[in-house]
Formats: sequence, C-alpha cells, structure tokens
Amino acid sequence: MLIHLRKPRGGRRAAALAAAVAMAAAAGCSSASSAKQDESKPLEVWIRQDAGSPAAESAEALTKAFTKKTGIKAKLVAVGVTDFETKLQQRTAQKNLPDIVINDTGQLGNLVTQGLVREVDRKGVVGGNEIVDRAWEAAQGFDGKYYAVPFNSQAFALLVRKDWRAKVGAEIPKTWNDLTKLAVKFTKDDPDGNGKDDTAGMVIPGTTTRGYLTWWFSTMLWSEGGDFVTKKGDGYVPAINEPASVKAVKKLQGMFCDSKVVQPGASTADSATTHTVFESGKGGIYLTGPYMLPRFDASLGKDKYEVIAAPPGAGGRAALAEGENVYLMAGSANEKSQQKFAEFAASPAGQKIGLGVDNGGIIVRLPVNIKVDGTAERRDPRWEVFQKVYDNAGRNAPNLPNWSNFRQISSEGFNGVVSDCSRDVDQAMDELADEFDAELKKQGAKAE
Repeated sequence: MLIHLRKPRGGRRAAALAAAVAMAAAAGCSSASSAKQDESKPLEVWIRQDAGSPAAESAEALTKAFTKKTGIKAKLVAVGVTDFETKLQQRTAQKNLPDIVINDTGQLGNLVTQGLVREVDRKGVVGGNEIVDRAWEAAQGFDGKYYAVPFNSQAFALLVRKDWRAKVGAEIPKTWNDLTKLAVKFTKDDPDGNGKDDTAGMVIPGTTTRGYLTWWFSTMLWSEGGDFVTKKGDGYVPAINEPASVKAVKKLQGMFCDSKVVQPGASTADSATTHTVFESGKGGIYLTGPYMLPRFDASLGKDKYEVIAAPPGAGGRAALAEGENVYLMAGSANEKSQQKFAEFAASPAGQKIGLGVDNGGIIVRLPVNIKVDGTAERRDPRWEVFQKVYDNAGRNAPNLPNWSNFRQISSEGFNGVVSDCSRDVDQAMDELADEFDAELKKQGAKAE
C-alpha cells in the first residue's frame, strides 16, 4: 500500500494525507486484532499479477498444488498490477484483509508500520534453514523481527544490444565510465545503421512515480561507493550528501545533461515506457531484472542482446537485490494454514512451480531455496548471470522502518537534478540529506 508518511508541502494536502494515514493505520490495527481460529476456513491468497496472465497461471498452479499436498483449501486472487495498492487499501478500510499477500520486499515497511502483517518466527518455519540469508534479510524489519517468508529474489543486470556493440566496435564495459562511453557510441554512432539520429545509449525509468529513479540509480550509487544512509549504533544518519554519493549523482546528472545518452522523456518515464523503448530498438543499454528476458526474446530477438553484470565502480561491484515475500496478513482466522502456505511456497516444490518453466509465467525469478538450481531448471545460461550478481554483489535496500518513504523522497531529489541541468548537485544533496534526517526522526530511526 503506497501511503507515504512524510509531510507533504501544502497545508490542505498535508492535513488530508495525515487523515488518510490515520484511517489506514487505525484500520490496520483493527485488522491485527486476534480473530477466532477456524482451520477449516479457506485461505484467500492475493498476488500482484494481472488476471489471465502467464504469471497468474503459475500462481494458480502453486495454489492448487498446495491444496493437493495439504488438503487445505485456498483461493487465488490475481489483483492487477496497477491497482493492487488501491484494492488492498479498500480491504484494509473494511477490516477484511486477505489471508496471504505475495508482494514486493520493498513494501514490508509499509505493511509493518500499518500493522497489517503478522510476525514470523524464522526458526519455526519448516524448511526455513534452506532459504538463503540475503532473502531472509529482505523479510526483516527495522526491529530485527521477521514479518514475512521469502518467496522470490532478483538482482539487476545490464541488457545490452549485442549487435549494436559489434557495429560500433566496442568491448564489454569494465567500469561505469566505460559504460557511459558505450552509451555515447550507441547515441551518436548510428548503431542501427538507419542513417537517423534516433537511438539512445541508456534507457532509464526516471519518473518519481513509485520511486522508479531511485530504484534504477541504487545500483550505480552503491557501485560508486555512495549510499542513502549509514548505520550508526542503533540508528542511521544521512549519507546522500557524502562525497562519494554526490559524485555518483553528478555522474547521473551528466548522463542527462552533458553526454545526453538517455532516451527522450527519461525524467518522466516509468518502466512500462522503458520496456517499450528497449524492445523497439530505440535504446541500447537497460539495467533491469531477469523477468524481462521472455518478453524481449519474443519482441526483440534473443540474438540481438546480451546480459552482463553491471561493472564495478569506485566502491566495487554492487547491484540492487529485491524480490517478493509471502506476507501472513493480520486478522486471519486460519493462522496455521497461513504459515503452511508460506512454507510450501518457499519449498523446492513451490519454487519449481514458480519458475514458470512450462508456461513462461515467472513468479520466482531467482529461487530463495538453496535446493533449487534455477539456471539448470531453465537451461538458459543468461539466468546464471543474474544469479551470480545476486549471490556476489546483491544488496538489499537499507533496513529502515519504512524504506518506501525514503525511496520516494530520494527519487524526487534525484529527479530534480536531472530535470534541471543548472541545479547544483552539492546543494541539492545537502537539502535531500536534511529531508532524510527529518524522515529518520519521524520513523524513530535516527542515530543518537
């Protein structure tokens, strides 16, 4: 549920949002109250996928396999990607949450803050010792407790037009500076050979919606040695205005304003737009997740692009790691079955169904269970690149009470410097650090 708790500018808007947050929080607390248990009650399982899609079909297969194995009835509800938060908010207000929600790891803070999920005893999860630690970290709240069972992981890598790289005579980039140089060639050297100035080197979802720009920039920021916040004692302090962070943001601004290697309209583009830019042959380098491979294989052609790890920067090699958790929603009348569903989803049997090998409905990108080899199951070495990135360089978002607020705040800050090329980055990051400081205080996460 994307309810941002930071105080917006403007009195009426601030008051309205504060009231909405208060209502949602109250509804969440009511939902968290203990319900009379009934182990015969069917589970309602929500997943953030469009009904009728291959992914929804895989989720349906997972749910049916769970029922067949355990005898516990469960009904899958594929809630559309675009209106998932709205529908969950409606059910929160009705004090009638679904039993299970499979949703982004980045939503954990929102759900915990509003009291919408139950705590999970990691040691009490059957098969929990088979789940990789990095995935468990993404199910852990700021207080150190766990509020979900991991289901799916992913890391981000570069999809690069292989045919374009051959056309301009460039090697695989070894540093972020090399990557920018390759992007310049893709922008200026007519890599598609049509004689027109109509290609962009770098494809970036730069909109502030859902914090997309921060989502994309995290990998670059960490690779260059920067960070959003730094752990200090039991809390955090802003790090976005530290020298390494500022340097990384200046490089980001340079892509938009100096080398101008990004696609037109990048500062307002969301992922739906950038997917189209890449597959239509208008962009040459796209940092994204493995879930895009089936689509681009079909639309662009498997032979046209390659998958490579994002190069190391001044801070070494790093890549955003995230995924999805199985959230045990508060107020369920069948808590035992909730946990059994989560355990099955994370088991080898559940993970293999989620790989979508048979139908292309990928709801498990990288398995969280160490007993499942996703690359071997898929027989596609490109997936191994993503797996190695996750294993060796994957990095979860900071373990803050509500990371989504920081993602939104920072996205607005970064968007400000790429949308206005005259904007002083040092000053802008000092201002962003002040906003971070205020948000840390609000969330009770500021270091003493």
